This record gives sequence, structure tokens and C-alpha cells, in this order.
Amino acid sequence: MSEEWKSEGVIRRNDRYSKYVKAITPRTGMFTSMMKAFAIGGLTCLIGEGIGDIISLSFPDLSTDMVGAYTSMILVTVAILFTGLGFYDVIARHGGAGSFLPITGFANAMSSAALEFKSEGLIFGTSSKLFNVVGPVVVNGVVWSTLAGIIRYLIMLFTV
Repeated sequence: MSEEWKSEGVIRRNDRYSKYVKAITPRTGMFTSMMKAFAIGGLTCLIGEGIGDIISLSFPDLSTDMVGAYTSMILVTVAILFTGLGFYDVIARHGGAGSFLPITGFANAMSSAALEFKSEGLIFGTSSKLFNVVGPVVVNGVVWSTLAGIIRYLIMLFTV
């Protein structure tokens, strides 16, 4: 067989495969995805605000910082429970990026990594894999907050 014949066969096979993938890939509209993410993210924030309000009303002597800390702990706990019970995946499937709010998304990422590797044991599985997520999340946070700071600085520079 000549090399030219082989390469033509590979190209035809790749074209057929590309057409097949394109045919079975679900199409999602960007506007619809953004609205779902906004709705899920907004609902999560609304629930967080409600939890904070309930804590403030129940314990009027608590400082604002303590109310925020308790609210964060409750949101993290609920996100971890939802991850373990499989609810968080359903929310993420529908809400997309809206389900990855900083605190609940981070709790989901850490707990899902821990659950995935629990069969490897408590130390080498759950405990070590739990923190594999921390590095990329911190780097992502630093990069985007730096970019936001630069943009804010430029806006302040040109509006004064």
C-alpha cells in the first residue's frame, strides 16, 4: 500500500468521525447558558443572604463578621452534603458556571476529589487528593483578582 492511499483513508475516516461528533454533540445557546448560570448563582447567593438574615435575627448580639462566618460554614456544609448525595452534579449540569460560586464551588471540588479517591484509603486517598484542588483554585483566584485590579486601576486612571 502506498503512503498516499493510507493518508487519504485516514483523512476520510477523520472527516466521518468529525461529522459524527458534530451530529451527536448537544447544542446549547450561549444566552440560555448564561441565564441559567445567573439564575443558579443568584439563587445560591439569595439563599446565603437568607441564612445570614436568619442568623442575624436569631442572634442579634453577633457581629457582622461572625454572621458571615456562620453563613459561610453553613453554605460549605450544605455544598459538601449535596456533593455526597449527588445533588450538586444535577445543579451543576443545569446551572453551569453559576454552581461554581467561590465558596460552594470550592467545597464541591474538594469534597468530590475526596470522594473519588476514598477507595485508596484515608491518608493516600481522601486526605491527599482533597488538597489537589487547592493549588489551581488559589492560582486562578490570584490571576483573576490581579486582572480585575489592573482593570480597575486603568479605569480609575482614565476617569480622573
